[in-house]
Amino acid sequence: MAVCNRQGEKGNITWHKAMGLVSEVFQKETLDSLKGNMGIGHVRYSTTGGSCAENAQPLVLNYIKGTLALVHNGNLLNTNSLRLSLQQTGAIFHTTTDSEVIACQIAKERTKTATAEEAVLSAAKRIKGGYALLVMSPRKLIALRDPLGLKPLCLGKLEDSYLVASESCALASVGARFIRDVRPGELITISEKGLSSNLSLCQERQAHCIFEYIYFARLDSTLDGINVYDARIRAGRALAKSFPAKADIITGVPDSGLAAATGFSLESGIPFALAFQKNSYVGRTFIKPQQAEREAAVRMKLSVLTSVVKNKSLVLIDDSIVRGTTIASLIHLLKQAGAKAVHVRICSPPFLYPCYYGTDVPGTSQLIASSLSKDELCQQIGADSLHYMNIQDLSQMTGHLPLCQACFDQRYPL
Repeated sequence: MAVCNRQGEKGNITWHKAMGLVSEVFQKETLDSLKGNMGIGHVRYSTTGGSCAENAQPLVLNYIKGTLALVHNGNLLNTNSLRLSLQQTGAIFHTTTDSEVIACQIAKERTKTATAEEAVLSAAKRIKGGYALLVMSPRKLIALRDPLGLKPLCLGKLEDSYLVASESCALASVGARFIRDVRPGELITISEKGLSSNLSLCQERQAHCIFEYIYFARLDSTLDGINVYDARIRAGRALAKSFPAKADIITGVPDSGLAAATGFSLESGIPFALAFQKNSYVGRTFIKPQQAEREAAVRMKLSVLTSVVKNKSLVLIDDSIVRGTTIASLIHLLKQAGAKAVHVRICSPPFLYPCYYGTDVPGTSQLIASSLSKDELCQQIGADSLHYMNIQDLSQMTGHLPLCQACFDQRYPL
């Protein structure tokens, strides 16, 4: 977290960051030391750059015209060429992240512009990829969303203060009122003068990340006018229409499969039941770096409710299959607990291609659907049947919202 305590025309930016959970890093004495009337914070999920304290955000950069702090979600496609160009002008890099490249590009542009907003806009014309940015100078806070809208960003208000966050649920958690989504390509400036908007980077073509609605976003969020819970209910209904199954109960993999399982149940008329008890203190398993870690995490994260599944045929709903580790382990646990049959239905098409915009979908060699047919995968994971959502049904989740679904169809928008 970085905060600015403004005094007159100048302000001092102070910050604190470390490895660990938010509750571990920010205890009362640390928070008490961060005094200011403006601030930015970040919880990092590593895509490019290793998971280490040096790569934690916010990134605070001192340069010839002052100090800026930056937080960033997403990935750039032209990091290497930008880094080389900046190094030729004398920039020294201390991390391996896209975020430092963006910060140094803004600092470079700031030497040629009259305002920080102009510097951010000028830098944005050079960077290419999916991103949501917050840039804090001693006198203002600047928010920017990539022109395609690949990464979400929204605006809220709490009493007399404006807030910007990746998801609307973050606003609700602090009692703030959701105002609207930041438009793709929009730059918002928040200062003592209030709020202003610059739409010069906005364009007609957009491509919102489908994986936000499938998995990443929290159920109580609304992204670009689409409620995530409702989107997943619709996905489950579409899956039930396309790939029905004879079963005693419908269940979902907690948490992102539960809403879709509810939708499948509503459409099919088969009752929904909870089959797993979740341990909330284990993180997302598909982003664990090693296979052995992922398998151990699955066992620690979920345990089967034997009385629910014993002697039952069930439909198991999950949001996606990436490496296949989680679903295979869960099917094994269900059958160990006495399930007669496990029919798997996946609320996304097969993951066949990597993502370059900030979702940690690995290279093709690690995507199990790229090397195994549906029938081969069904046999490998131990399911009695397996079906993925039809790619044409994705639009039922999000209506007419233009989507990036390149991880399914290789049609990259950039």
